[in-house]
Amino acid sequence: MNLHEYQSKTIFAQFGIPTPKGKIATSPDEAYRIAREMGSPVVVKAQVLTGGRGKAGGVKLARTPDEAHDHAERILGMTIRGLTVHKVLIDPGVEIASELYLAVTNDRNARKPLIMASASGGMDIEQVNRETPEKIVREHINPYLGLRDYQIRNLASGIRLPREHWKAFTEIAYNLYRCFTENDATLAEINPLAILKSNEIIALDGKMSIDDSALFRHPQLAEMRDLQAEPSEETRARGAGLSYVKLDGDIGCMVNGAGLAMTTMDITKDIAARLGYEGSGPANFLDIGGGARAEKVATAMRIILSDPKVKAILLNIFGGITRGDEVALGILQAWNEVNPHVPMVVRLVGTNAEEGRAILEDAAIPNIQSATTLLEAAEKAVRAARGVQG
Repeated sequence: MNLHEYQSKTIFAQFGIPTPKGKIATSPDEAYRIAREMGSPVVVKAQVLTGGRGKAGGVKLARTPDEAHDHAERILGMTIRGLTVHKVLIDPGVEIASELYLAVTNDRNARKPLIMASASGGMDIEQVNRETPEKIVREHINPYLGLRDYQIRNLASGIRLPREHWKAFTEIAYNLYRCFTENDATLAEINPLAILKSNEIIALDGKMSIDDSALFRHPQLAEMRDLQAEPSEETRARGAGLSYVKLDGDIGCMVNGAGLAMTTMDITKDIAARLGYEGSGPANFLDIGGGARAEKVATAMRIILSDPKVKAILLNIFGGITRGDEVALGILQAWNEVNPHVPMVVRLVGTNAEEGRAILEDAAIPNIQSATTLLEAAEKAVRAARGVQG
């Protein structure tokens, strides 16, 4: 779950990280009032869960309350990378001497948290990493020992931070790591971490991503979720207790078990590439879990079919707790309700698989094919998505 800038900086402040005392506005008049209260130049910043706000015209300096009103009027309602701006953050203006980058994230390969710093703050860090990776200094953190003093010194010296700022930088780095761990975050990023002409160091922008699986421990964070930024299918799936992630392919996948789902996606993508079907592959990750009943299967089917990109559906069900006949009944229930025209390939094995296949055969739905192996099912689905029989 991603947090907005204003939400991230509010949490940063709770952990002792200096941040501007900004306020949220949802109308031009509110932006005018806040700017007038602040009594100085302000920055009007679009609050959407995507990058590139500045390039899209979503970040503007206002020297007067009237300018803040006009900027807010233009920014509110604008679309940035497909997301509509409903709120703007009004931050007090500051005089910046230089900009740094500081972040803590997870390094899955190393299986450790990773803290990173760069003197190229304020820039697209992905571009910096791609073009000049040597400008990013990295330190892996032993989760049992936590962030150590020498690691922060390595960061500070690596980015050539003047000695006079080392104490403040150390406190911010420690607090950012604390913020990261105590909120079960997968990312806590400050970009830029600005050194002001007054010699203060302050987090001018912030970004946090929270591990969805840990939200039960943080109900106050779960309440911050912005559903507008998420695909509607993912929201509906979450409400139904399904694990669903929207992808870019054209084959809707319904599988029981995360490992089997990943294998199904990999094989489908590999077969599409081998057959030369560019852009073909899984349209989603969807795990219906163990013991799914007919209604849950029907809900999953409706979610898959709500994606207009889906040209074929691949069901790969390995029956253990999940019964093949229940899956078949769910397929028919969804089929009758949605009346889709896309072809479907079904592979049912395991518990009550024969009964499930019999139910589907008796229904005599013309655009449903069966398959015995995963390879056969995936190839049939890939071909079906392209209108090729067999």
